[in-house]
Amino acid sequence: MNSDSETGALADASPERDGFSPLLQAPARLQIVALLSHVQDAEFQRLKDLTGCSDSVMSKHLAALVDAGLVTMHKAPFGGRSRTWASLTRAGRTTLQDHVAALQHILAGGQSPGVV
Repeated sequence: MNSDSETGALADASPERDGFSPLLQAPARLQIVALLSHVQDAEFQRLKDLTGCSDSVMSKHLAALVDAGLVTMHKAPFGGRSRTWASLTRAGRTTLQDHVAALQHILAGGQSPGVV
């Protein structure tokens, strides 16, 4: 399903030593993880609505986050239909916290390797 370049990027999804997660550099992925950090789980359609992503783009982002171990997915009945729900994992919470801390460090005027 993933191309070789995508697979390589996902293999490097662990946080860099300065706290940045390459996987969260995509704005939609950062938004998805941030939204999930405030709830126990969120339905696929709701995540789509909040991010403005299409079905295919949301599926691709969620698959990348699942492959990296940051998000889990499950199907459950809701309103008479089976719907897909996403939840942030413990590793996802830690990765988001580290990524946000690195951004805050820069905003506070701190220096970070490789950032000008």
